Amino acid sequence: MPIREVRLGLGENWPQFSLLMLVNAFVGGMVGLERSILPAIAEQDFGIAARTAVLSFIVAFGITKAAANYLAGRLADRFGRKRILVLGWLIALPVPLLLMWAPAWHWIVAANVLLGISQGLTWSVMVIMKIDLAGPKQRGLATGLNEFAGYVALAASAFATATIAETFGLRPEPFYPGIAFVLLGLLLSVFAVRETRDHVALESSATATSDSTPSPAAVFRRTTFADRNLSSATQAGLVNNLNDGMAWGLFPLWFAARHMSLEQIGVLAAVYPATWGFLQLATGAWSDRVGRKWLIAIGMWMQAAGIAIVLASASMTLALTGAVLLGVGTAMVYPTLLAAIGDVTHPAWRASAVGVYRLWRDLGYAFGALLSGVMADVFGLAAAIATVAALTLLSGVVVALRMRETLSPSSRSGPP
Repeated sequence: MPIREVRLGLGENWPQFSLLMLVNAFVGGMVGLERSILPAIAEQDFGIAARTAVLSFIVAFGITKAAANYLAGRLADRFGRKRILVLGWLIALPVPLLLMWAPAWHWIVAANVLLGISQGLTWSVMVIMKIDLAGPKQRGLATGLNEFAGYVALAASAFATATIAETFGLRPEPFYPGIAFVLLGLLLSVFAVRETRDHVALESSATATSDSTPSPAAVFRRTTFADRNLSSATQAGLVNNLNDGMAWGLFPLWFAARHMSLEQIGVLAAVYPATWGFLQLATGAWSDRVGRKWLIAIGMWMQAAGIAIVLASASMTLALTGAVLLGVGTAMVYPTLLAAIGDVTHPAWRASAVGVYRLWRDLGYAFGALLSGVMADVFGLAAAIATVAALTLLSGVVVALRMRETLSPSSRSGPP
């Protein structure tokens, strides 16, 4: 498509944007397959009791997804978004089969290595493509819609697998939907998704060029620690996924220790990402109006409060309250962080910066699983959960003290 025919904005690109949301729903559904039942499989099918060992699948997922996120940004700038998306789906093809028929726990870990690589490539490219299509005035809404599609599908998949497992057992039936997710995602990506690099060229032509394209090493330094806005967002993303990794691995065990059924655990495992997913429809767009900084800081504090309530829960009602609050806080943070990255990066190197941010953010899964697993083995589940709540609270303080507002007045979608 010639550049003169390309337009920026969600309204102008709604058919392709809607298609990308559908594809991202299948990406999220793949993660949801594991969300509620894999710790139970570790204990019941493979006799693994140590929390650190049980959470090894999250460590494998987090490290490989983080590395793939970084590569996705650089490869998307070099080879195009669509090619990397298709590659991600091809890597995911064996995952449901491995989860269904794995004869030993290390096969499950291997499946999560493939899943992490696939998720890093596909989800990163989905974010980048939606930011490409939206242009500068609707980044928050675009990232909110992206994360809504992925995490609502994740929640639905988590609930479905727990329900199927309650009726048919832990394997193989709960993983049958994964075959449909991966095939539909791959086919749509090959035959229907269009490349968005022309949109990047259009936005770049209208953007000041005084900011020369930095080297990959310079982008890494800026995003990791040198730029106060980028690095503040990066540490918040890391801690957000650190607490998510803990919730993924330890919350099912915590709820089981309180004598909740597998179906109740499935509900709780789904409520948190469902709240997170649905509210991103509002919070992403809200950040386009009021700015990014305080949504991020307050959202981190709400996450800490939600984790603390789950820790104090002695009933299903209180556990649900904590899960919902955790979801609300995450919804305030997740799309807003991505939008903030887009605010302060030039289109020419935005994908690379998003890749670095997502590298550190998804290393949070591995850090969270390792930290909470070791803490749980040494000091107990309660101490592990409390430690993660405290780190989440501290991360919000860092944003409040160090980060500047990234959304310029001219880019706001309406009055604050």
